[in-house]
Amino acid sequence: MRKLTFLAAVFSLFFFVHHASAQQADVALGFGTVMAPGAASCDNLNLTCAEKGGLYPTVGFDVILHRRIGFAYDVTWRGSQGYNPLLGQNYRPIINDFNLVFQPRLGKKVGLDLVGGVGFQDTRYYGYQPTYSCYALGACFNSSFHFVTDLGGGLRYYFWHHAFIRPEVRYYFINNNTTDFTGNHIVRVGASIGYTIGPE
Repeated sequence: MRKLTFLAAVFSLFFFVHHASAQQADVALGFGTVMAPGAASCDNLNLTCAEKGGLYPTVGFDVILHRRIGFAYDVTWRGSQGYNPLLGQNYRPIINDFNLVFQPRLGKKVGLDLVGGVGFQDTRYYGYQPTYSCYALGACFNSSFHFVTDLGGGLRYYFWHHAFIRPEVRYYFINNNTTDFTGNHIVRVGASIGYTIGPE
């Protein structure tokens, strides 16, 4: 279902760019990791661990409308499940964010992607007592949702026609994240490879 939703979103993006007054659109796939302040050890009092480490794939797209300003959507998730030894459960954070984006050009092949916006984090906990929805729908997890604000940027370099590589950093403030982890602040660092639809 998630794959169909993503494909529908990409198709809609192509249609929108072709028929609307958008200057360009970009799709990108990236990989990185998440860092958080504090020790990596778990908090025995609150039964929480730091939200850090692991490989985080990222998928995103944007539409640039006017004066290099547009809208973007990104989703990033922990590729492998983490383990909280205090709870005896595996977990996987998934962060969805919806952003305003500004893409100033620094040269013919170089530009910036500056983003800021809101979203939510869905932390999924696995390994609890299976229920009917687990067997029938494959939803064998409990979710913990939290509101997210984010701010970040990347340096875009076009290495071949419309294809680019983008080292990037993103800061997230996750409201009430201390119910699941030891802090509300995380930073994601990584790089994406992408393609620009329309004039770059």
